[in-house]
Amino acid sequence: MLLLTGVAAYAQLSMTADQVMTFIRSSIQLHHDDRKIAEYVKKIKLKDKLQDRKVEELQGLGAGPRTLAALRELSSSSTSLPDAPPPVPVAPKPTIPAPDSVEQAEVLHEIIENARNYAKTLPDYMCIQVTRRRVDPSGSENWRLQDTIQEQLSYVEHKESYKVVMYNGRSVANVQHYQLGGSTSSGEFGSIYTEIFAIETATEFDWDHWATLRGRRMYVFAFKVPQSRSKYTIYSGEAHRTITAGYHGLIYADRDSKKVMRYKMECDDIPADFPIKDVKLDVNYDNVEIAGSRYILPLKTEIRARDGKWMTWNEADFHLYQKFGADTTIKFETDPEPIPTDKTEEQPAQPDPKDQKPPVKKQP
Repeated sequence: MLLLTGVAAYAQLSMTADQVMTFIRSSIQLHHDDRKIAEYVKKIKLKDKLQDRKVEELQGLGAGPRTLAALRELSSSSTSLPDAPPPVPVAPKPTIPAPDSVEQAEVLHEIIENARNYAKTLPDYMCIQVTRRRVDPSGSENWRLQDTIQEQLSYVEHKESYKVVMYNGRSVANVQHYQLGGSTSSGEFGSIYTEIFAIETATEFDWDHWATLRGRRMYVFAFKVPQSRSKYTIYSGEAHRTITAGYHGLIYADRDSKKVMRYKMECDDIPADFPIKDVKLDVNYDNVEIAGSRYILPLKTEIRARDGKWMTWNEADFHLYQKFGADTTIKFETDPEPIPTDKTEEQPAQPDPKDQKPPVKKQP
């Protein structure tokens, strides 16, 4: 229903007023042609009354003049039809109580300690990092794929190194990531992660909510790092200038292991005269098996930014983890499958027996 290529058949059917509203809202968001939308609206046969206030609402959302004229005709012709049925009430979502202040403090302490010791738990490994870089020159999130970069990521003695192996499906040699131009980032899994939990950063943490991530219950804490204690830098090649930004966001920690499985952050305190704005980072980890043991390792990272209307979106997936060795090889594919979105999307937390705390026994 969202695409005009599929609207012809849909618009010939009888529709409710709510379906018309949904169709027009979608067409506005997708910037469909006003004339074509109006043509389809003229073919619609309503099942119930389209009220004038609904047409005015669509006008406020940006419906074009021809679409509005067709909607007003449709509204006038529906005056004898019954009113649309009231919306079906949605059952209230079950509320899950937040941990009390004592539990929050204990859990947060364990999460931070695990994060500070994270690097010590990692083996030497190799994997494939696939980065898809998208751009939108219009600033309307009409994204197009700019390029796809495949790199061999090696992690040895707690240091990362990268080797570009394929670019847009073709093998390359002696090419560094920074030589490809465009928007780049680094430190998502190392320096930034470490800084959030470092003692000297003195990050401010507060309870936020419960969530589900990849089928597991997560503690979610909000955090904030002011510019005065931040080391996160942003470089603008256009302005030949580097700034340090503060940031805030959320950490997701597994309820059972108390280990961080995701963090999201947005940059603050970016100077008004600095061209790059709206810098956002989303980093996911997952349990990965290497040589018979399981480790928490990078799954996917996304970074978005804006320079005027020009928007960038870099999405990196991590595949085929193996124990590092001089003779270890990884097979690179021309077009590897991206990580499914359901692996990184937060879901509401569902109640379970662990939420029920035993009653406190009264002393005689």
